[in-house]
Amino acid sequence: MKRPVSTAGFRYAEPMDDIDLNLLTALDALLEEGSVTGAARRLGLSASAMSRTLARLRGIIGDPLLVRAGRGLVPTPRAAEIRDRVHVLARDARAVLRPQADRVDLATIARTFTIRASEGFVDLFAAPLVAALTAAAPRIRLRFSPKPDKHSDPLREGEIDLEIGVLGAFAPEVRTQLILRDGFVGAARADHPLLAAPLTAERYAACDHVVASRRGRFTGPVDEALRQIGLERNIVVVVPGFPDAMRIARRSDLIALVPRSCLHGDDPLAMGLTAFALPVPTPEIQISAMWHPRMDADPGHRWLRETVIAVCRRAAPSYAMDAR
Repeated sequence: MKRPVSTAGFRYAEPMDDIDLNLLTALDALLEEGSVTGAARRLGLSASAMSRTLARLRGIIGDPLLVRAGRGLVPTPRAAEIRDRVHVLARDARAVLRPQADRVDLATIARTFTIRASEGFVDLFAAPLVAALTAAAPRIRLRFSPKPDKHSDPLREGEIDLEIGVLGAFAPEVRTQLILRDGFVGAARADHPLLAAPLTAERYAACDHVVASRRGRFTGPVDEALRQIGLERNIVVVVPGFPDAMRIARRSDLIALVPRSCLHGDDPLAMGLTAFALPVPTPEIQISAMWHPRMDADPGHRWLRETVIAVCRRAAPSYAMDAR
C-alpha cells in the first residue's frame, strides 16, 4: 500500500471510501469565496475549523486547491478545473436532501399519469377529468389503462398511478379513499313488455338477461337474492363491460343489470333505455380511489388524486351519495 507523502506542507492521503457530503459543501464555499475566512463565515464555522477542513480536502483530492499569493489565496489549476462541477454537485445534493415542497407548480409540471379504471368509469368521467386536469396543468398527459383484474401489482410496481373502482383483494398497504356510492338497477328498452305492468320478482326472473363480468361469470348478487325466494333468471349473454350490456339491451328483449350511474340522461348510450328498481335487494357499490403509499407525499400525485375525487363527485349523477 502506498504511504501518504508530504508535499508543500500538507500530506496526500489515500482516497476516502465513504464521502462526507459536508466536505462537498465546504469545498464549494472555499472555491466560491477563494478565502478560508469567507468560506467559514458563509457556513457559520470558525476560521480554524475551516482551515482543518481545507487540510482534509487537500489530502483527499491530492492537490493544494488554494495557495498563498500575497495576502490572499489563489486556486490551483485543479481547483479551477473542478470549481463549476463542485458547485453543481453541491447544489444538486442540497436539492435532493431538502424537504419536498408541499405544492406543485401546475403551470410547469410535465408528467404522464396513468389511471386504471373500468370502461364504464371512463365513459362517464373521462371527459370532465381530462378537462379539469389539463386546464390546471396543461403540460401533463393522461393515460387511461384497461382493468382486466383487481391485482395491486401495477400499483406496487409503478405501472399505474391511480386505480379507480370497487375495492377487491388489494395488498394491505394500498391507500384508499371513497369517491361515491352507487347501486344496481335494471335497464330495458323503452317499449319492453316488462315495463308495461307492475314489476315483480317473478316477472323480472322470467325475462332473458345480459350481464357484465370481466371474469365471464354468469351469476352475481342478484341471482343469490332471487335464489333465496326460489327464483332463477335466465342469463343469455355475458359481456366484459356495462356499456356492452346497455347496447345489447337497447336493441333486444334482454334485460341488463348496470350501475345507476351508467344511465345518466345525457349519455347517448343510455338513450332508448329505461331504468327500473330491482325487485330484490342488492349490495351498495362503493367506488374508491386507490394508490400505493410511496406516492402519499408526492405533491403531483396528491394533486392528481384530490382533483380526480373532486371532479368525480361533482360529475356524478345527483343520486350518487357524497362520500366525504
